[in-house]
Amino acid sequence: MRNLIRQKIVDSLAAPVPSFTRRDVHLPRVPGKAVAVIGMRRTGKSTFLWQVLSNRLAEGSAREGLLYFSFEDERLAGMTASNLRLVVEEYYTLHPEWRDRKRAVFFLDEIQNIPGWEPFARRLLDSEQVELFLSGSSARLLSREVATSMRGRAMATLVHPFSFREYLRHFGQEPKTKSDRLPKALRSALDKHLREYLASGGFPEQLGASARDRVDLLRGYVDVALLRDVVERHAVSHPVALLWMTRHLLGNAAGHFSISKFYGDLRSQGIPAAKDTLYAYLGYLEDAFLIRTVSLASPSERRRMVNPRKVYPVDPGLIPLYDRTGRSNVGHALETCIMLELERRGAEISYVRTQSGFEVDFLASFPDGRRELIQVSSDLSDPGTLARETRALGEAAGEHRKAAQHLISLDSEPPPGLPSDITWHSATTWLLTTDP
Repeated sequence: MRNLIRQKIVDSLAAPVPSFTRRDVHLPRVPGKAVAVIGMRRTGKSTFLWQVLSNRLAEGSAREGLLYFSFEDERLAGMTASNLRLVVEEYYTLHPEWRDRKRAVFFLDEIQNIPGWEPFARRLLDSEQVELFLSGSSARLLSREVATSMRGRAMATLVHPFSFREYLRHFGQEPKTKSDRLPKALRSALDKHLREYLASGGFPEQLGASARDRVDLLRGYVDVALLRDVVERHAVSHPVALLWMTRHLLGNAAGHFSISKFYGDLRSQGIPAAKDTLYAYLGYLEDAFLIRTVSLASPSERRRMVNPRKVYPVDPGLIPLYDRTGRSNVGHALETCIMLELERRGAEISYVRTQSGFEVDFLASFPDGRRELIQVSSDLSDPGTLARETRALGEAAGEHRKAAQHLISLDSEPPPGLPSDITWHSATTWLLTTDP
């Protein structure tokens, strides 16, 4: 084991940085804290570690002070927590000059494959002069579990599938000028790219694949996440109920989900599962980053709990795989895309139902104190649709007086007769507004 670990260290320090599409992921830099990179499988967490390593090289760090070590290696089968010390020992044997006098940076990829890794990581932070970056597959390295097991010594950063801007960057189509100054021809091209993105999604590996291969890849991602991050991890006792729930949630993006109603649907099909079990399954799916949930905006915890949550897949590309209605789902894909972008921007997200029963898709509360009511509609050309959406915003603004009102659509021009207190955005412009 020692010889293998030494060889891996030598190979890693000599390896060139692989090519990558730069991600716009917020990275905490707090002295004394490890950074845990989390997210669903195949979203690019390992590649993001290489991006961080590349950034350090650009800042002037020496290559031998930046160790990327992957535990996703069949030769390490049987490695135990006690063997982890060999990584440190062999690194400093090769580079003793980095002990004490310099601060090395360790990038430990898929470290959750080694049971009991957490005490090693804490000791590394406490006893060695190192910066520590960790990554792990999905629910096996959760933000709340990292916080507990690392006893406050780690901060989590979430890697989503590509955002729209990252999608454009991947294909070399990212605009160089600000989105509100784009010429009409370029804006039209970007609008077309957005519709393609809403259909295919942002999982890096499937971009450019044929439609058949894309479907196979995405279904494979969901199947592996279900098996390894939910069924095996939690010893699921009713896999059929879990599968029904997963297909229902991914196929009804942006829909309201009630455990009680779903429980009744399962009973009518002769599928046994207790309500408490279904609540647990919903949490497992979110922990595995397959779905994101949004609760009703309310100061009452009880009201938030008893009202249905809105559920979104982790990527809009998953929607057409599970939506069997045959309807166009561009509106649900757009709403999913906006929700995920708000999450990337660090917003706390809820939805609003007014006293009159109108609904606003999102109430976004940002770390800087801003609050925004955001209504999403794929097409505002119908006057009835515009009237309904603006009335909902107006009523919600009366209940959330400090929140600015925003209306986002796929239209290329603002709708006529828009109230002056509502700001309209084309979806393309809004998604590209925040500088990376």
